[in-house]
Amino acid sequence: MNELCLEIKEIVLSDLTKEEMLYKLSDYHDSDIADALEGLTEEERLKVYSLLGVEKVSEIFAYYENVEEYIEEVSPDLAADIIQEMDSNDAFDVLNELDDEEKDEIIKLMEDESKEKVLALDKYNEDEIGSYMSDNFIVVSSSDTIASATKTIIKMAKEHDNIFTVYVVDENNKYFGAIDFKDLIIARKTDTLLDIIMTSYPSFYDTELMFECINKLKDYSEDSIPVLNKDDEIVGVITSDILIDVTEEEIAEDYAKLGGLNDVEDIDESIFMSVKKRIPWLVVLLFLGLMVSNVTGAFEGVIATIPALVFFQTVILGMSGNGGTQSLAVTIRNISNGESKNKLAKNIIKEICVGVCNGLIVAFISFLFVVAFLYLKKQEINIGEGYQFEASIKVASIISGSLLIAMTISNLIGTTFPILLHKMHIDPAVASGPFITTVNDVVSIVIYYGLAMIFL
Repeated sequence: MNELCLEIKEIVLSDLTKEEMLYKLSDYHDSDIADALEGLTEEERLKVYSLLGVEKVSEIFAYYENVEEYIEEVSPDLAADIIQEMDSNDAFDVLNELDDEEKDEIIKLMEDESKEKVLALDKYNEDEIGSYMSDNFIVVSSSDTIASATKTIIKMAKEHDNIFTVYVVDENNKYFGAIDFKDLIIARKTDTLLDIIMTSYPSFYDTELMFECINKLKDYSEDSIPVLNKDDEIVGVITSDILIDVTEEEIAEDYAKLGGLNDVEDIDESIFMSVKKRIPWLVVLLFLGLMVSNVTGAFEGVIATIPALVFFQTVILGMSGNGGTQSLAVTIRNISNGESKNKLAKNIIKEICVGVCNGLIVAFISFLFVVAFLYLKKQEINIGEGYQFEASIKVASIISGSLLIAMTISNLIGTTFPILLHKMHIDPAVASGPFITTVNDVVSIVIYYGLAMIFL
C-alpha cells in the first residue's frame, strides 16, 4: 500500500465527523480512495460507506477493479442507490459483472428513470457505440439566450460534471451543434447563442461500430462527442475517459490475439476458463505444425543424402518467423491508427524492401558463419564423400539464399495478411504471431529444401 493509501486509510478509520472526513478526503482522487478502501476489512468499508454517503461512494465504486465483490458486501437497497448515482455506462458495466439473479434484484429496486437509462444500453450489441455511451452531458435549446443557457448549465452542473462542451438541439429536439463552455463565459452582451454554436461539431450514431470509429474519436481530441439515434436526437455521449477505457480494451484484446488467444485472460480466472480461451488456436496451430512436418517429410531424400542441412533448419524457420511477426506488428499498428489505403499499400512495398535489406545482411553473416562452422568441424556434406570445401560453400550459399528469400516472403505475408483481413471487415489482430510464424515455417521449409534439391 503506497503512502497516499496509508494517509487515506488513517483518515477513514479516525474518529473524525462526517464533515471533517469529507473535507480531508476532498484532497484525494477517488481512484486513490478506492485503492485505500480495498485494504480495509468488509466491516470497516461498510462503516466508511455510511459516513461518506451514497453519492461519494458511487464515485469511488467506479474505480474498483472487481466491483462485483464490493457490491455483494452491501445490501441490495444500498447497491441500487449506489448504482443509480453512477453514469449510465458505469452502472451498466457494474450490473453486467453481477450474476443474473442479483442483477435483476438490484434493477427492481432502482428508480424508474435510472432503470430506463441503464436498460437502454442493453438493447445495443457490445461492439456498438450505443453500448458505451454515457448520460453525463448537458443540453440547451438553440432558441435560448446566452443568459438562459448559462442558467441551465449552472442548474445541471450538480448532476452532470461534463460541462466543458454543451450540446444544442433545435425546436424539433434534433442535434444542432455544440458550444464550448469557455465561449459561453466570454460571450459579449451583444452576442446571441447562435453566434457561438459550432454547427459542424462531430457526432456519431448509436449503432455505429466502435472499432470502426475509434480512430475518428481519437482524432477529434474532444472531451466528449454526442451520440445520436436514427432521428438525430442526442441519446448519450462518448467521453474522453470512455475512449481511454475502450482503447485499453482494444490493446488488451489485440495483445491477446497476437499471442494466439481468443480472449483476454484474467489472473483470477479458473484453469478451465484459461484452457477454454487458449485451446482453439492451439488446435489450429497443431494441425499447421503437422503440415510443416509433412512438408519436411516430402524432402526426406534430400535430408538423407545431405544431413548437414538439418543443422541449420531452425535458423531458417526462426528468422523468417521473426521477420514476419515484426511486419505483422507494424501493419496492425498502422491499421489501428486508421492509415489510408495508399499508406497501407506504401507499407507493403516498404516491408518488402525491409525484408530484402535485412535478408541480405543476415544472409551475408550466415554465409561466413556456416562456411567457418563446416570447416572447423570438418563436416561431411554428402554421405561417403568426407569434408569438401566446395560442397560447404554450396551449403552456405543455399542457407544464405534461403534466408534472403524466406525473410522477404515472410515480410510480405506478415504485412498483406492483416490488410486482407481488414478489408474483409475481420479484426486483423486474429492474424496472430503464432499463426503467421507457422505459415512462414511451411513456406521456409519449401524454399530451403527446394533450393537444396535443385542445386545440391
